Amino acid sequence: MSRRKRKTTPEASPGERPETAAHGDSWHPVPAETVTQLAEAAIIILTTIGMAEAPPVVCDAILAAGGRLDRGRLLYPRALIEATLAEMPRRVLLAGQDPAHDLSVGGTRAYAGTGGAAPNVMDAESGDYRPSRLADLYDAARLADALEHVHFFARSLVAGDVADPLRFDLATAAAALAGTAKHVMVQATEPGHVAPLAELCHRIAGGEAAFRARPFLSLNINHAVPPLRFHAESAEVMAEAVRAGIPMHCNVFGQLGASSPVTLAGSVAQTLAETLAGLAFVHALDPNAPRIAGPRPMITDLRSGGLAGGAGEQAMATGLAVQVLRFWDLPCSVIAGATDSKLPDFQSGYEKALTINTALQAGANLITQAAGSQAGLMAVHFGAMVADNDMLGAILRANIPPEITPETLALEAIAEVVRGEGHFLGRPETYARMRSDFLYPEIADRAQLGDWALGTRADMGARASARAITLLGRHWPNHLSPDLRADLAHQFGLPVEKEPSS
Repeated sequence: MSRRKRKTTPEASPGERPETAAHGDSWHPVPAETVTQLAEAAIIILTTIGMAEAPPVVCDAILAAGGRLDRGRLLYPRALIEATLAEMPRRVLLAGQDPAHDLSVGGTRAYAGTGGAAPNVMDAESGDYRPSRLADLYDAARLADALEHVHFFARSLVAGDVADPLRFDLATAAAALAGTAKHVMVQATEPGHVAPLAELCHRIAGGEAAFRARPFLSLNINHAVPPLRFHAESAEVMAEAVRAGIPMHCNVFGQLGASSPVTLAGSVAQTLAETLAGLAFVHALDPNAPRIAGPRPMITDLRSGGLAGGAGEQAMATGLAVQVLRFWDLPCSVIAGATDSKLPDFQSGYEKALTINTALQAGANLITQAAGSQAGLMAVHFGAMVADNDMLGAILRANIPPEITPETLALEAIAEVVRGEGHFLGRPETYARMRSDFLYPEIADRAQLGDWALGTRADMGARASARAITLLGRHWPNHLSPDLRADLAHQFGLPVEKEPSS
């Protein structure tokens, strides 16, 4: 099996110094020879077991590339899979409306953001979860726009108050694109919705060519229904996205022991095969089409059948999938941060930190559901988004390789200090690096015990919730022109009439 040699030096985003770029591929769950077993197993599944319920658009493309049908199952040709692995784009530009937020997806560079399409949101006034509305989605986008360590906005909430399917997709995209200048990820529920979504993007970009050159919106597409079946409409959405030049995330959401084998190896192999089914289909349509592998082998609590996204097994399953994708050198996206906790509490913190950090260290490029997701992806908590921003900053900072030079080894400084004042606090380099070399949290508590005792004694969740309310009260993005902002407000009922922040 062919394998491209991957670069070992992380690439920075446009305008970003390489030494400030967090990157992964430092944690390898299994030995290299085991990775090749998993990779080969995924290919064998696709070439010998194949996919069921493949719609005509998929069958035509795969059969033309040398595939065959066997009792209703579509078997992929190995040559197409190997061509996909060898030739698909190694870097995918997910642009922001503001170039400062551009994401160059691939290699070992890591980005974290939202996601989940949850049907519920925590109400700031009542303290209870309630069904989410379009205005909540817009607020979530505004909050993501204000949070430094949330790099992209994948639709995290559903607009439960918008019934018409086409209007739902368009209003979702409009709310997200109006709410943040960062890259936006949404879904198209039907193939016929892709063209209107593209037209909305062209309108914002100033034309089709401008959007194709800098695509600030991409599509999450769940093309497979495990075990090993195609979702017909989603496959047709893929074909429409290729025609429209919209980057796509080829996602598969399987559950270990339910829709995939109960073993980690079997579940990951099947999920990778299902992911390859989408990647190779797109390759057969257009080898240069921008696409990102999105395997999501998720852990099920087999006692209840519910999601256990914060489990240690989840960290391992994600790590295995990513290790194979790094072996193939494919741009990839994973879910991490899918805590079962309902609040930004101790459980939420440890489950999110465990799964997000291991996904990053395994080499994931995009980590979705990393900010604000609660209750097994069924709800979003704005306070959690703020708390998670602190957490993401710490995790990302912990994965920036330190600079090792004669200057940073500081041998002369050590010699001077031990023979002189005996501490480094007054030295000019200490003062100079105080800000450049350290990340200071906004919400986490570093106060002295006495100061804490005299204060409100609020926990991190309470402080984060208060901060979220403050941000939503004052952060009104201004990346769209006033006329376009007003037009979107009128067309979709978005609450964007407020004066934007300067």
